[in-house]
Amino acid sequence: MCRHIAFLGPEVPLARLLSEPEHSLVRQSWEPRRQRHGTVNADGFGVGWYAEGDPVPARYRRAGPIWGDMNFADLVRVVRTRAALAAVRDATVFGADGEAAAAPFASGPWLFSHNGAVRDWPDAVAPLAAALPPGELLSLAAGTDSALIWALVLHRLQRGDDLGTALAEPVREFAAASPDSRLNLLLTDGTGIAATAWGDSLWYLADTVHPADGAHPADTAAQRIVVASEPYDDDPRWCEVPDRTLLTTHGTRVVLTPLKETSQ
Repeated sequence: MCRHIAFLGPEVPLARLLSEPEHSLVRQSWEPRRQRHGTVNADGFGVGWYAEGDPVPARYRRAGPIWGDMNFADLVRVVRTRAALAAVRDATVFGADGEAAAAPFASGPWLFSHNGAVRDWPDAVAPLAAALPPGELLSLAAGTDSALIWALVLHRLQRGDDLGTALAEPVREFAAASPDSRLNLLLTDGTGIAATAWGDSLWYLADTVHPADGAHPADTAAQRIVVASEPYDDDPRWCEVPDRTLLTTHGTRVVLTPLKETSQ
């Protein structure tokens, strides 16, 4: 059910992240290597990225498969960014809500994606939906489980929760209300990343990017952090995140925190 990726680091073309690597997100749309549920992610895609000096990200989303969109190929070739989040979708219900259901979901500075599915949707989680203020419930981005999860995450962000808490608490709530749901969530505000591993694969790559020849190391060395459903290449520095874990970034550090289920 879906593949997604988030990036923070030195400015690069989006293609460097999404289409050029041997096992890029584009290739994962038809040939994922570590996806535990589903085999083809052809029910929509999206990418969100941040421009220098603007905290509100831009987005490009479509309802069809990523490999068939020539505009996407041009876009990722020329757009450069220091932060991005992208996803390819395998819909739980085929055709549901089209482009509106494609991640990343967005509000203000935040971009969000859900890789997974809520079991017994929507009945099992109706009480969680009912707990949202009516205006927020009526403003769901789409009629899907991912959109409801995003609404609950956004509710917490808007009341001041940090990225990690805004993901961890809804995961616990959904897991209690609907056991065996798959709840791999990914969130960024352009300066940090939070993600959960809950029922599917999650990996991260954190490394120092070396300066160009002739440049002063203090001026150009920078940290790159990539969090993804699966590695986009065979770099041995990729690390797998254990299941039932919250990943957060703090500056250039990645912190892994076990997630415990709560009783209903």
